[in-house]
Amino acid sequence: MAPNLRTRKNHDDLFPGHVSTLAKTDPDLIETFDNFAFDEVISHGDLDARTRLMVQLAAIIACQALREYRVMLGAALAVGVTPVEIKEIVYQAVPYVGMAKVFDFLHATNDVFVERGIELPLPPQSTTTPETRAEKGLAVQKQIIGSALVEKLYASAPPDQQHIQRYLSANCFGDTYTRTGLDAAMRELLTLSLLVALGGCDPQVKGHVGANLHVGNDRKKLIDVLTQLLPFIGYPRTLNGLRAVDEVALS
Repeated sequence: MAPNLRTRKNHDDLFPGHVSTLAKTDPDLIETFDNFAFDEVISHGDLDARTRLMVQLAAIIACQALREYRVMLGAALAVGVTPVEIKEIVYQAVPYVGMAKVFDFLHATNDVFVERGIELPLPPQSTTTPETRAEKGLAVQKQIIGSALVEKLYASAPPDQQHIQRYLSANCFGDTYTRTGLDAAMRELLTLSLLVALGGCDPQVKGHVGANLHVGNDRKKLIDVLTQLLPFIGYPRTLNGLRAVDEVALS
C-alpha cells in the first residue's frame, strides 16, 4: 500500500527534502504509518498545523523519543512554529516530566537551532523575580485551576507536605506558566499532552482536563488533540486520555 497523494503532499510539506531510510528498509510499516498519521489522522478535526505539531512535540518529549523529536522539530519549524514557542514547549515539560528526561531534548533543540542559524540564547521570556514568583505563580494557578480547588489542595496537604504545594505555586506556575511566548490555553494543551503521553498520571490528567476546560479548551478541542497524538503515543494512553476527558467534561 503505497503512500497516497494526500499523504505525500502532507509529508513533503512537513519534511521538505527529507528521504526516510525506513521507507527503504521497512516499506510495509512506513507506508501504513504514513497513510494513517499524515492523511487519515491529520484529516480529522480542526487543529491547525502549528497547534498539532506543538502538542506532538510535547508528547514526544514525554515518550523519550529523541530521534523522532528531532525529525518533528524540523516539521514544526516548517509549518511556522517559532523558535521561542519551541523552547517554551521544552521548558513547559520540565515540571511535568523532570529535567532528567528533558535534558537531552534541550540539547537536541539547541543543536537543531545552531544547524539552522538560529542565534542562542533566545530573548528571555521570564516575567517574575525571586521575590515575585510565589505570589504571581499562585495567582496564575488560581486563574487556571480555580481558586477553590487551589485552596483545597493547600488545606488538605499534611503539614510535612505543605512545601510541595508551595513549590507547585512558585516553581511550576510561578517559574513556568507566567512566562511569555505561549498563552495559558496553549500551555494547558501541552501539559495535557505531556501527562497523557507519560502514562500513569490519571489523577493529574483529569485535573488538567478540568484546567483546560477552565481556560477555554473545550471537549472537542481536547479530543482533537488526543487524536493527533494517537500515532505517536499508541492506543492505550490515548484511550486513557479520552476516558479522562469524558469523565470530567461530561460530569
